[in-house]
Amino acid sequence: MTTDERSDDPMVTSTVLLGASKVPEVTVAFWIIKALTTGMGESTSDYLVHRFPPVLAVIAGFIAFVAALAVQFGARRYVPWKYWLAVAMVGVFGTMAADVLHVGLGVPYVVSSAFFVVALATVFALWYASERTLSIHSIRTVRRELFYWAAVMATFALGTAAGDLSAVTLHLGYFSSGLLFAAIILIPAIGYWRFGLNPIFGFWFAYVLTRPLGASFADWLGVSHRRGGLNLGPGPVSLALALLIVISVAYLTVTASRPARSRPARS
Repeated sequence: MTTDERSDDPMVTSTVLLGASKVPEVTVAFWIIKALTTGMGESTSDYLVHRFPPVLAVIAGFIAFVAALAVQFGARRYVPWKYWLAVAMVGVFGTMAADVLHVGLGVPYVVSSAFFVVALATVFALWYASERTLSIHSIRTVRRELFYWAAVMATFALGTAAGDLSAVTLHLGYFSSGLLFAAIILIPAIGYWRFGLNPIFGFWFAYVLTRPLGASFADWLGVSHRRGGLNLGPGPVSLALALLIVISVAYLTVTASRPARSRPARS
């Protein structure tokens, strides 16, 4: 799903002059960093709510989430560290939001998963009704950016609930859940590559699935042996994933700032 989606967006020609794109191109690097942020969000949330009073941890997560989005909205164009900081903080707070329903309010994972499906569908419906497109390559106005981040938040919450539903309610365990979602995420990839799946639908399908995929493996690394994990602890797992994210984003920043090499003209 690396092909530009502009051809599917009837509104691009009318919005392209309103500002530079606020989101990155969908490349292999995009999916790698996205998966890392999902795992980091899961492990960081688990670490904070067990290390500190849960209410305080959620408040701190919300403040960091709002601050990161403020930085992102303040940018005039896509800046790697600003964009991925916002995604990472959505990962942390999105996990907390989903966990509050189950742990704090006792809502079953089946119900919370269904709730977030409805929430995401509502965001998409309002977004499309307003803008006539769901393409991420059209994020060039404030209103579209608001819809985009609302959708991102809903996908993280839905993915968290779906991952816990698979691992806990269906008793698959974290490692098996990770393998399950790794298999399911091949559906939009193969569908786009071989069968002409709509790129916008395929993108959001895969985007939702990266959340339980990354979170399941992060949980497997961090939780105790009794819960089927490797018992590395959420703190070390979070730190390791954060370091990988920083290295990846630094690489993107450096490569993006290099001037393109001139190529000889073709006859």
